[in-house]
Amino acid sequence: MERVPEPDVERDGDADISVGDPVLGKSRLLSQQCDTCIFAPGNRMHLSPGRLRDLVTEARQRESFIVCHDTLPHYRQPEAKPAICRGFADRYRTQALQLIERLFGFVEVDPPH
Repeated sequence: MERVPEPDVERDGDADISVGDPVLGKSRLLSQQCDTCIFAPGNRMHLSPGRLRDLVTEARQRESFIVCHDTLPHYRQPEAKPAICRGFADRYRTQALQLIERLFGFVEVDPPH
C-alpha cells in the first residue's frame, strides 16, 4: 500500500494555509469529517504510531487547531479552500476555536470529494 504523506498542523502566519474566508470574515470549518479524517476509526490516513497524538498535542499546546489534510494545498482539489478539521473541532475546545466562534463565527463548508 502506498504511504500517504502525513498531514501537518497549521502554522501561525502562514498565508498559504489560511482558513479565513476574506469575503465573509469567518473561518472555514468542515461541515462533517472528510472520508479519510485522521480521527476516523481505522487509521485511514495510515499515520505512523503516535503521529495523531503528536498532532493533537501540538495543536492543543499552541491553543490552535488542525487543518483538514484534504484541504491542504498539496492534497486539495483546485476549488477546495483550507478548512479546520471537523474531527478536531468536535473533540477539542482550544483558545483559537473559542475566539473564532465568539468573535467571528464559522462558515461551514463541505469536505472536498
